[in-house]
Amino acid sequence: MNAQRAAVIGSGPAGLMAAETLLARGMGVDIYDAMPSFGRKFLMAGKSGLNISHAEDPDVFLSRYRGDTRLQEMVRAFGAAEIVSWMEALGIAAHTGPTGRVFPEMMKASPLLRGWLVRLQDAGAVLHPKHRWQGWNADGALVFDAPEGSVTAAPDATVLALGGASWKRLGSDGAWAPLLEAKGAETVPFGPSNCGFLVDWSAHMREKFAGAPVKSICMSVDGQETRSEFVITQRGVESGGIYTLSAALVDGLRRHGAATLLVDLLPDMDVPAIVAKLERPRGKQSMANHLRKSLGISGVKLALLHEAARGVLPDHAVTLARLIKAVPIKVTVTAPLDEAISTTGGVAWDALDEALMLRQLPGVFCAGEMIDWDAPTGGYLITACMATGQAAGNGAADWLQTASSL
Repeated sequence: MNAQRAAVIGSGPAGLMAAETLLARGMGVDIYDAMPSFGRKFLMAGKSGLNISHAEDPDVFLSRYRGDTRLQEMVRAFGAAEIVSWMEALGIAAHTGPTGRVFPEMMKASPLLRGWLVRLQDAGAVLHPKHRWQGWNADGALVFDAPEGSVTAAPDATVLALGGASWKRLGSDGAWAPLLEAKGAETVPFGPSNCGFLVDWSAHMREKFAGAPVKSICMSVDGQETRSEFVITQRGVESGGIYTLSAALVDGLRRHGAATLLVDLLPDMDVPAIVAKLERPRGKQSMANHLRKSLGISGVKLALLHEAARGVLPDHAVTLARLIKAVPIKVTVTAPLDEAISTTGGVAWDALDEALMLRQLPGVFCAGEMIDWDAPTGGYLITACMATGQAAGNGAADWLQTASSL
């Protein structure tokens, strides 16, 4: 058994990568998780296809991250190319989609997670499910609520990879924040990211179009735009492009108390081209039929136009064309925090040194979504979790080696 042992608390991609890094550096590792099985949010993320990274230009890739510049350096050291090589070492080939998104070849997360856990155990990792971390006791030992009652552990170093504050049923609840604050570590309040937003829809919109996807569009918020689709919900909007623009929408809500999403229903046509089609004689056709036949606007797109125009579409062709190119959807608040794909906030970067060790707690390192950073969906989130896991693992290993040489 290794003379020096580290505890990794949390079994998401950040925690497992920290464990793998520590094992490769010759340390013994115990991995703890509150849930009965490991990697639950990771598995949920891969339920419909595990988008694990993105193969776009590295500088563009790094520009997607919001947070301390140290995060970008960590992702630069362990980005898409490194993740592809890492998967190949597990015997899993990568598949890159037409938009640059990187997936494991079988698309699902479960085969990858199973292979990863087997490799960690073969390297000596000991897994401890159903161990909910409760902080430290008076002697500085870790305290866990386990099936057999309260148990303690006194590792030589600890890596915390406890996630953010969304999807509580999968184990990511942010309950760790007061434990670190009590030790003097600075934290930032949690906020939703890659989330849905609430819209004051009419009853007709809620009843007829909840669940409807809005496709072949372009959306923008304060100059940021995406060609991705989104979905109408009973309460508002979510999915796809909404997640891409969520940071801009959250910024608008924070500054002004409301934010406006602009939807271009015909992104491949300009206003004059739309006007030319609208001005064609329509005879006795209703405006709805005219829009459907001349421009292909019907269903949920037509409903969005009616929402914006309060049920009365403009008769003037130029005015209507401009509305088609910029349908405003006013969002008033984010969907509940626990429903967000990811969260901002958590451990402040100023609370961490260059190796991701808590300045107030020597020998305790942080990784993953529990640190205050943000990124869109599309492979960026998991990549950064793995990159910070590797950085924290190396930081803990370096610290242990330095301590043992003194």
